[in-house]
Amino acid sequence: MNNFKLNESDILSNQDWTFPTNTAYGPGRFKEIGDQCNKFGIKNPLIVTDKGSTELYFIKELKELLLKANIKSDLFFDISPNPREDEVSVGCKKYKDGSHDAIIAIGGGSAMDGGKLICLTANNDIPLRDFEFELTPPKISKDNPFPKIITIPTTAGTGAETEITAMVTYLKEGMKFCMWHPDARPVLALVDPELTLGLPPSLTAWTGVDAMVHAIEGYCVPGFNPLCDGSAIESLSLISKSLYLAVEEPKNLVARGGMHVGSYLGGVAFLKGLGLVHAISHMVGAEFNTQHGLTNAIILPVVLRYNLSGMDEKVKRMSEAMQFEDHSIEAFITNIEKMLDRLNIPKSLSEIGVPEDCVERIAKKAMKDQAYATNPKIATLEEVKEMTLASIKKAR
Repeated sequence: MNNFKLNESDILSNQDWTFPTNTAYGPGRFKEIGDQCNKFGIKNPLIVTDKGSTELYFIKELKELLLKANIKSDLFFDISPNPREDEVSVGCKKYKDGSHDAIIAIGGGSAMDGGKLICLTANNDIPLRDFEFELTPPKISKDNPFPKIITIPTTAGTGAETEITAMVTYLKEGMKFCMWHPDARPVLALVDPELTLGLPPSLTAWTGVDAMVHAIEGYCVPGFNPLCDGSAIESLSLISKSLYLAVEEPKNLVARGGMHVGSYLGGVAFLKGLGLVHAISHMVGAEFNTQHGLTNAIILPVVLRYNLSGMDEKVKRMSEAMQFEDHSIEAFITNIEKMLDRLNIPKSLSEIGVPEDCVERIAKKAMKDQAYATNPKIATLEEVKEMTLASIKKAR
């Protein structure tokens, strides 16, 4: 790993992409937000972020940039690390009361999920639950479309900026559900690696491994989807060249850019689906409010050991993309574990407050998760319980 370096001129230059949505990438492009809003006819956006980001510099700067462009705005920040359905309802009320015409979702995955969930329900009276991924999407009148939404990621992890799927926690069930609609897509993803320069090493590591998990799980999902698979392999290549540097040299803009694009591509990769890492992690996060990327990182080796048997060709391609020398399945898992060690990822969920007595209910709920259905191997309840227990006691 790290035998090859990123192309600095590419990573540090402005790029405009149209797949999977209109994307403005490049250091400093955050300053274009006023012009971009004017381009899309946005006059009064609701800025949506999470509680932890409210006092960070980019929120103040965003308000100032909009004001400079004569664009009104207001801020909604009542979003938890694992966004809840009651928070979405409050956000929708704020959107309607302020007569807003668009949403700017800025922050990590929780902030963007919160913004996207508000987007789904702000202009209609359809219950949020009707947007569950496995249901037939509700019909939306052309006379009353979804609000325009601009996504601005400030971490390199979720890849949530690329599309409209969003996770929401329902407190009554203690479960997370995936919501979406094919007609609700960001009009723009503004991807500026400078926004990640202030991210602490721990969060850089946790969100960075989250991006890696998206690429690995997305690539391992069965089925022919070369757009997603190509994105997954390039994501792993960029992450393998960038993650250590981003954590160990936080001001390294080339590494930050490599991670930002790697995360973006991971978001494309998992349009194909995810697997048991996420199925278990979603339910742990819903019940214990753990940080999503960190939870994924801890669970990853356990699920790899279950999933990868018989997937020699896919493992070889992932291993080559990450510049590992030995491309066997066992070596791939060992190399991933070495990465987690170097990034100071805890070795068990018990270290972040998850108790053993939750195993059965977490496993049962995980089997209802959308990601369970696309895992490359269909696991029994006993097998999911074994993986959950191993993740809690000793994941590696």
